Amino acid sequence: MDYSQFFSAALNRLHDERRYRVFADLERIAGRFPHAIWHSPKGQRNVVIWCSNDYLGMGQHPKVVGAMVETATRVGTGAGGTRNIAGTHHPLVQLEAELADLHGKEASLLFTSGYVSNQTGIATIAKLIPNCLILSDALNHNSMIEGIRQGGCERKIFRHSDLAHLEELLREAGPERPKLIACESLYSMDGDVAPLEQICDLAERYGAMTYVDEVHAVGMYGPRGGGIAERDGVMHRIDVLEGTLAKAFGCLGGYIAAKAEIIDAVRSYAPGFIFTTALPPAICSAATAAIRHLKASNWERERHQERAARLKAILNAAGLPVMSSDTHIVPLFVGDPEKCKRATDILLEEHGIYIQPINYPTVPKGTERLRITPSPYHDDGLMDGLAEALLQVWERLGLPLRKQPMAAE
Repeated sequence: MDYSQFFSAALNRLHDERRYRVFADLERIAGRFPHAIWHSPKGQRNVVIWCSNDYLGMGQHPKVVGAMVETATRVGTGAGGTRNIAGTHHPLVQLEAELADLHGKEASLLFTSGYVSNQTGIATIAKLIPNCLILSDALNHNSMIEGIRQGGCERKIFRHSDLAHLEELLREAGPERPKLIACESLYSMDGDVAPLEQICDLAERYGAMTYVDEVHAVGMYGPRGGGIAERDGVMHRIDVLEGTLAKAFGCLGGYIAAKAEIIDAVRSYAPGFIFTTALPPAICSAATAAIRHLKASNWERERHQERAARLKAILNAAGLPVMSSDTHIVPLFVGDPEKCKRATDILLEEHGIYIQPINYPTVPKGTERLRITPSPYHDDGLMDGLAEALLQVWERLGLPLRKQPMAAE
């Protein structure tokens, strides 16, 4: 039997549906972000990255790089295995204490990625609560959906940030049934923010636990970078906060923070924690350095918000179809998968601008877009150049502009 036919057929389906993904071979340059080298089929070229989730450029910060180099030099590279076998190295202990403090919780637990922390964290919590009903926001990330599915309990989906629908489902469940509300604080494809205070009100009224994914908000919002929950003053009302070290903190890893008994129970039961090698000491030290810096420094957050606001204003003034966003995410509507991919190809090949197309299944069909994430280091000249290049691409592909440019947000 020719087994390769099955894989060829699967790939052909992706090509036919215009969903086949192509990755650019990029080499970032520490100290020059967002500039990078693209190893193109025709050789090396200088490009500007416009879609990195290293939102604050902390991946190149001297404190972060220095902490990583110093720790690797002092203790070596790998963690030596799972924490159950190799023990917990000290930089990891320090990092978990730093994360618990960041979110005002008793304890935290580190995973190898934000995806794994959701997938195994939610599943484990759900399995430990008898007859648990999970109420999940309709736009939750795939990692949350997988965690809920693997939890094996009943789930109900409430319309995105629809408090009336959530309350209806909570009321139907009854006061005696254990319930877990799962949502994100900041939805990364549209850039909108969940009404966390009102969700907490409903959770308390109907006796539900809350689990909030803050991966696109930690480091970015709140006086110490604790996220939307800190900014909105509800961090103490949320039972489990989940975050990542791979975005605003510029490193790698995911985590949950909660009461000590919740963290201890997940630590003791979660396969995705028990059977996985721990993050290396150098990564943990780098992440700790990033968190400590952003707890004390507001320059990066303030500059980042100013840059995002300016870019929205420039693109709106040019008549480009900027989708409404209250945060640092700048989505640009395309609405066609082929043109979306073609637009990014032209931007990269002819203008040295790297933006990845966002197509189905990441977003619903018909809502394809460019997702732009300016950093504190995207200056005015880069922004003006981006707007010019986008206008040329829009004209070339016959994409519509706004009839009347929107007012800047």
